[in-house]
Amino acid sequence: MSRVFKALSDPTRRRVLELLREGPLSAGELAEHFNVSKPTMSAHFAVLREADLITSEKRGKSVLYHLNMSVLEEALMGFAEVFGLDVSVKTRIGAAHRDGASS
Repeated sequence: MSRVFKALSDPTRRRVLELLREGPLSAGELAEHFNVSKPTMSAHFAVLREADLITSEKRGKSVLYHLNMSVLEEALMGFAEVFGLDVSVKTRIGAAHRDGASS
């Protein structure tokens, strides 16, 4: 779990995860969003892969990255529990139902 929090501690890596929420992107497509060198981006990708927050697959000459949402959700739920927040599935479903019913 400490690898996940280390990965999430950097704003560039958080932004990479945010971009991947929309779907898989290549290393080049992700790098376009940042003003850093390719080796720096590769280092960020490595930290995210070590934390199992992203997966990568080789597609021809490029690398395609995918968000591993289950690991991110697990980390965020664990973090919330440390602060005594109830993030159970039942609570989230109830909140979604209330939000939908009030519109």
